[in-house]
Amino acid sequence: MPEWSLGPVVEALQALRGVALVVAAGVVAEIGDMRRFDNPRQLMAFIGLVPGEHSSGSKRKLTGITKAGSTVARRLIVEASWSYRMPAKVGQAIMLRQQSIAVSLREIAWKAQIRLCGRYRRMLARGKKAPIVITAIARELVGFMWAIAREVEPKTIGA
Repeated sequence: MPEWSLGPVVEALQALRGVALVVAAGVVAEIGDMRRFDNPRQLMAFIGLVPGEHSSGSKRKLTGITKAGSTVARRLIVEASWSYRMPAKVGQAIMLRQQSIAVSLREIAWKAQIRLCGRYRRMLARGKKAPIVITAIARELVGFMWAIAREVEPKTIGA
């Protein structure tokens, strides 16, 4: 990863729970520079994790996720989202990955854990099915990935 310009972004994304080297590298390889999106909603739509809509006149019908964009990135993010079923904590593996990462990025990762673990439990308690809940968690996880990617400056190679 040292010669890849987006290597620092891959390292930073690993601060998130469920996002190790394979997921981080795969998502960054599929999406590219996340800083090109003005807000996280654009990135969520690019990956296809937003609800579709069929509207006609005054009728508005929301459908499942649009599934636009990269299937690989979406699948990696959804799989990473399953780790938010457990209560929020910083385990040894995450602690090792976070050693070389700035404190501000660790704070974003901890904020993500608190929010996403809590949201998983609340949605299940309301009677939502686990796959639906995980898709919602994946959508929010993309927002936290965007926030981390905005904080990290990619390397310029050969400059």
